[in-house]
Amino acid sequence: MSLLVVGLSHRSAPVSVLERAALNADDQVKLLQDTVAAEPATEAAVLATCNRIELYADVDKFHAGVAELSTLLAQHSGVGLEELTPFLYVHYEDRAVHHLFSVACGLDSMVVGEGQILGQIKDALARAQDLHTAGRLLNDLFQQALRVGKRAHSETGIDRAGQSLVTFGLEQLAAGTDVPGWARGRTALVIGAGSMSSLAAATLARAGVGEIVVANRTFERAERLAQILADAEGATARAVRMDAVAAELTRADVVVSCTGATGLVLTADAVAEAVAGRTGVPAADVSAEAPAGTTALPPASAGTDENCPLDLASVQGTPGFSVHGEAAVAGMDAATLEQHAAWVGEGTSLREQGREHDAGGRFTPEADAELIAALAEAVATAGRVPEYRRPEPVAEIPRPAPAVFLLDLAMPRDIDAAVHRLAGVRLVDIESLAEASADAPMASDVDQVRRIVSDEVAAFGAAQRAAHITPTVVALRTMAADVVAAEIARLDGRLPGLDDRLRGEIRQTVHRVVDKLLHAPTVRVKQLAAEPGGTGYADALRTLFDLDPETVAAVSRAVDNTDEKDRPA
Repeated sequence: MSLLVVGLSHRSAPVSVLERAALNADDQVKLLQDTVAAEPATEAAVLATCNRIELYADVDKFHAGVAELSTLLAQHSGVGLEELTPFLYVHYEDRAVHHLFSVACGLDSMVVGEGQILGQIKDALARAQDLHTAGRLLNDLFQQALRVGKRAHSETGIDRAGQSLVTFGLEQLAAGTDVPGWARGRTALVIGAGSMSSLAAATLARAGVGEIVVANRTFERAERLAQILADAEGATARAVRMDAVAAELTRADVVVSCTGATGLVLTADAVAEAVAGRTGVPAADVSAEAPAGTTALPPASAGTDENCPLDLASVQGTPGFSVHGEAAVAGMDAATLEQHAAWVGEGTSLREQGREHDAGGRFTPEADAELIAALAEAVATAGRVPEYRRPEPVAEIPRPAPAVFLLDLAMPRDIDAAVHRLAGVRLVDIESLAEASADAPMASDVDQVRRIVSDEVAAFGAAQRAAHITPTVVALRTMAADVVAAEIARLDGRLPGLDDRLRGEIRQTVHRVVDKLLHAPTVRVKQLAAEPGGTGYADALRTLFDLDPETVAAVSRAVDNTDEKDRPA
């Protein structure tokens, strides 16, 4: 059996794809159960965070394993396999071990060096253990990953290379100013009461905010977090129900949202209303004031044409939809937009309306912009269209100082991305954090952590290869002991008059001879097996000594059962 990981992360996929592929707790349980039920896999674990989804498995066939794991990820994420495949990465055996160890050390995090990933790896292991989908390989792998991550943080200054996603996000909100100075005395609204929201609330409390308001769908959890903040951090904190968020939004200076919701928690309209209620000035869409040559957000006036292929009338008033949602469609190419936008031209394809083309027959940027505007007008009522590539940046224009600061740490996003376009608001979300962290300087400690990872990967591989041959060595020694016992019994039959003292001496002598003959070969074969490519020595021993495969398998099962009993909880 061999280790295989198939996944996608912020390094391989755009935020829009990660949002749609996000797995909730129930999805993860079903994915694990279906993976171990599939033919190629005997063990499975899922590592799902705000910026990665990875499925680990012990498989007996590489190609079949990749196909099965990719298909299962697509099925449980709800993203079609054809769309998901370009963003997937695959690691096998030592490369898979290297990947997980790097993840555990924070080298693959959006913010290099952040330590929250260790808790997420621990949770992934606990989930797999609870569901009995983690066997010897994945238990060893994930426990070793936790030790490697702790070693990296204790032996190096990797913490200086980056911070938690929460800290980094608050630094981006503060825009270069000192976070405690920026936060002191402000009112903060924290939406959600999970681990990330709790960390954000505690960080804000330590930064000196004047009041923290916690909103959560389960009010008791919000109350519990508020009480913890008051007791442990000395903060002024209170809990509210989710239906009070709109009112609290008008009072809040800082909003942090990280829930497990699948739709938007805060729409651009809700944020615009809150800013208007707070400042008395409407939060205008800055794209409407853009200089010549940029595309302003079209009015949301489309909606009743009976020939509209999007059936706008049936989705009027859809909860969680924002009329400022142009960002959700602005990245689509002209060819994709045309089939949706033709109805805007009263049934006439925009291509047929004489739009400009380049020499290759493709739309020019100007024509593309017209199509984008047309579809944006249509979906202003119908809903969102998946974003296939990042929208073109809006031209920089002067903006007023922010009146409200919003930090969205959820995946899928809690806050409408169109809030970026509102005046008087600063939004930092997963996508903008990814862009900012890509330019962050790397500490010299990163190189030291990489050396630790390489050493630990080699050690893990050697231990696994050595463990692989142990059942064969045990079976060989068992067979030798059986041979000795048979020969002693045969001697007893031929020389029944031997006294007990002499018989004992003979038995010890034969055992010593066998042990000495087997000692050097078995010690040496374990050393050789620990080296790369050493797994063939177990096969050689089984062939040379004609060992029964079932005997070796029985020893292996016994070793696994002993490990499971001895494994700490």
